[in-house]
Amino acid sequence: MPTQSNHKLARRSFLKIGAFGAAGFTLPQLLQAEAKAGIKSSQKSVILIYLVGGPPHQDMFDLKPDAPKEIAGPWKPIATNVNGIKICEAFPLLAGMMDKLTIIRSIVGNQDGHDAIQVFNGHHPKKMTPAGGWPQFGSTVAKIQGPVDQATPPFISMCYTCTHGPYNEPGPGFLGSSYTPFRPMGPSRKDMILQGINLNGLAERKNLLRSFDHMRRDVDAKGMLKGMDTFNEQAFGLLTSSRLADALDLSKEHPHTVERYGTGDPTKFIDGNGAPRVPQSMLIARRLIEAGARVVTLNYSKWDWHGGMKAEGRDNNSIFVREKEDFPIFDKCVSALIEDLHQRGMDKDCSVVIMGEFGRTPKISNIVGRDHWPQVNCALVAGGGMKMGQVIGATDRIGGEASQRPVKFGELYSTLYHNLGINTNEVTLNDINGRPQFLVEDNAQPMPELV
Repeated sequence: MPTQSNHKLARRSFLKIGAFGAAGFTLPQLLQAEAKAGIKSSQKSVILIYLVGGPPHQDMFDLKPDAPKEIAGPWKPIATNVNGIKICEAFPLLAGMMDKLTIIRSIVGNQDGHDAIQVFNGHHPKKMTPAGGWPQFGSTVAKIQGPVDQATPPFISMCYTCTHGPYNEPGPGFLGSSYTPFRPMGPSRKDMILQGINLNGLAERKNLLRSFDHMRRDVDAKGMLKGMDTFNEQAFGLLTSSRLADALDLSKEHPHTVERYGTGDPTKFIDGNGAPRVPQSMLIARRLIEAGARVVTLNYSKWDWHGGMKAEGRDNNSIFVREKEDFPIFDKCVSALIEDLHQRGMDKDCSVVIMGEFGRTPKISNIVGRDHWPQVNCALVAGGGMKMGQVIGATDRIGGEASQRPVKFGELYSTLYHNLGINTNEVTLNDINGRPQFLVEDNAQPMPELV
């Protein structure tokens, strides 16, 4: 294999250590690179769960039973194990552990279209954006903190690729392709499945791909494919890591735990363009955090319930029929995740945040649905050593506007960075023009109610 120049070796070393801690390094090289990069050994972590399409806040965690029927809907609130907090009757398991959860009812500044970008990086897509675009949260954390364990990437995405493009994660932005998440459910999935190939055969395949890489680099003199060799190194390095492979293998989990979360069909994309309803993704997320990931993202189901009739089968597709189908599954898997983190002693270190891109209209439409509503949004948070058993903020009598303690995305993200040990007042990242960029909007600070 041709000897690389010092410049190229340095670049490759940076990509491997900074993004994924890849294969092929000797232990002394790894230790030297870690020391130089200042990589920390502690593992604070975040699981970010995106509810695709915008969940109905007033039917889940901010019910308005005294509002007119066309606003309140049929669901009734039930008491939780925290005095004074009530949530939807379809969530009895979550109600029984409200002391381990916090509801944010008053998120403002939401974008108004089906665009997941704000959920994944906390930046409004219509505000000023640096050249290259804002990196998503996990990419930023991977850049700043690097890997906890060289066998596990710091940022793993369990998100399924949706046919509606804006539902998908925005990518690494100005940080570049090296900070794209490792995606065992995405393009790298084929590299995670050996299908009878032994490690010797895998090594031969790796050499073959390296040859193709050299050819592509010769053809692409401008370096447009410079991220491709990084991805190949990632796939092979991670594939041969038993720790990561074990984390992704639910056959190694106790059957009772798998049953507690529930399972869904990963090939069935809800409404065709949403994400699959796959509760086991939350279990895999916990296992990946245990394996050393700092950030795990996942998308779950499809929550864009405008109502009406399905084009095929003419089945009733009212929002309340869909809620009756989705809510119990959501109650089971989310409560399982929170319970699991506490039972394993992970609740102080692992933060969980669950949200969609906006709320839904207070008034139920004439086709029995709720439409997009950017005026206010709701989130559920847990773990991370945060203060639990509370409700932050409030909305008016119809759930249409924040009436108390409006919360900005920047505040929520500043809190998540804080939980990871990253000071958003001090840490910046240089964009592609070399300009330092702060991590959150508007000098937002961690939420004092949580930290």
